Amino acid sequence: MKRLGPIAVSLLLAACATTAHKPAPATKSAPDALYHTLGEQAGIGRLVDAALNRIHSDLRINIFFEHTDLPDLRRLLIEQICEASGGPCKYSGRSMEEAHSGKNFTEADFTAFVEDLIAAMNDVKIDAATQKIILGVFGPMKPQVIGQ
Repeated sequence: MKRLGPIAVSLLLAACATTAHKPAPATKSAPDALYHTLGEQAGIGRLVDAALNRIHSDLRINIFFEHTDLPDLRRLLIEQICEASGGPCKYSGRSMEEAHSGKNFTEADFTAFVEDLIAAMNDVKIDAATQKIILGVFGPMKPQVIGQ
């Protein structure tokens, strides 16, 4: 199946991308603080599962994932969030530009994804302050996703 990289927050949305398009750790004082706050790998897995469930049910954007290898997407999202939150993972996927090339995602598509991510964070009981950090980490990826 065709592999579609994380819209992101990706998930999110919602890591400050470096020149190599790798997510940067979320905080400077404690690089792994967000990773621990999210519940490490298990908590990140719950967040990704909740987000994918929301996206799968969202008629605005679920068509983009119609031919996606969902277990692979899940793995990549977990890696990406884990690395971006200061965890021990290394994101092994393509750059955001490569992953979204030819998809022509619009501002509305990106907004729908962010709305689903926020709902998923609420589903798994991530507090508002942590949600803001997550969105701040992934938000800078927006230009790498829209219009590619």
